Amino acid sequence: MEEKAEAGQGVKEPLPPLIFLGTPDFALPSLAALARAGAPVRLVVTQPDRPKGRGRKSSPPPVKVLAEELGLPVYQPPRLRDPGALERILSFQGECLAVVAYGQWLPSELLAAHPLGALNVHPSLLPKYRGPAPIQRALLSGDRETGVSIMLLDEGMDTGPVLRQVSVPVEEGDTFGSLHDKLAETGGSLLRETLRDWRAGRVEPAAQEDALAVYAPPVSKEELRLLWSHPARRIVDTVRAFDPWPGAYAVFQGKRIKCFQASLLSWKSEGRPGEVVGLMEEGLVVLGGDGRALAIGRLQKEGHRPLRAEAFWRGSSMSSGVWLE
Repeated sequence: MEEKAEAGQGVKEPLPPLIFLGTPDFALPSLAALARAGAPVRLVVTQPDRPKGRGRKSSPPPVKVLAEELGLPVYQPPRLRDPGALERILSFQGECLAVVAYGQWLPSELLAAHPLGALNVHPSLLPKYRGPAPIQRALLSGDRETGVSIMLLDEGMDTGPVLRQVSVPVEEGDTFGSLHDKLAETGGSLLRETLRDWRAGRVEPAAQEDALAVYAPPVSKEELRLLWSHPARRIVDTVRAFDPWPGAYAVFQGKRIKCFQASLLSWKSEGRPGEVVGLMEEGLVVLGGDGRALAIGRLQKEGHRPLRAEAFWRGSSMSSGVWLE
C-alpha cells in the first residue's frame, strides 16, 4: 500500500502554489505532509471557531491550530459564497485547491478560478461510499477493504473524476477511530504525490462509473442503538463503526450503556438475544440474535466514564442471565 501511495516520490518537481481547505482532525496529516514537502501553501481556509464542551467555550478547529503552528495564514469565513470570501481567497492566487473534510460546498466560481482545479481527499474507493460517512458505512457493512481516493471536485456529491486511489485493509480489530487515522495518514501522503504528478502531467483523470455508486448518508441517532435481534457479527460491526465516537449503546434497567471494543467469539449458546452469559478476558459476553456470542471490552453508563468490562461488572448490578435491551 505504501509503495502505491509514494508513487513518483523520486521525482522532485515543485508542488503547486495552493489554497488548503480543511477543518477536523482528518485533515491534519494532509496539511502536515504538504508542509513537510515544502509546498507553497498560500492560505489555509477552515471553519469558524465553535463553542465546545460543557462550558461551551469557543474553540478553534484542529486545522487552524496546526496552521498557526506552521506559521501559515488562516482565513475562517462563515460562508464561502459570500462575495468578500471569494475575493479574499482568489487574491492569494493559488494554482489549485487542496480540500480535505472542509465542511462546506465549494462555489463553482472558486473551482473554475484555479487552473489545476480542486483536489479532494475522500476516505473510500470511489464510487463506493460517496457522501459524508464513508468510514462508518464501510465498518457497518463489514467490508474487509476500503481506501482513499484523490478526486477532482465538481458540483456533485463526490462525483468528480478520480486521479489516484490506494486500498487500505480493514483489520478485524479496527474501529472508526483506528480506521479514520489510517485513512487520514494514507490520504496525506497520497495527496502530496498526486499534486506533484498532476502538475507535471503524469496523471490521467478517470471518470467514475455512476452505475456502481453507493451513497454513504450521515449517521442517524436511531442507528446508534444496538438491536440484539441482529446477528452477532452485525452487532460487533455496529459497535466498531461508532467507537470511540459517538458510541453505540444498549439499554439496561432503563439507562443507556455505551459499548466499545466489541469482538466476535467463536461459540454459540442457548439463550435469548441480548442475554448476558458471563464475563471473559475479552469482555462482557452477550448473545446475538443468531445465538452466537460477542464480547464487549469497555462499557460506559450514562454520566460516567468508560470502564473495562471487569470493572463495570463489579460496580453494577449486572450478572449472568440478565438482558440488555
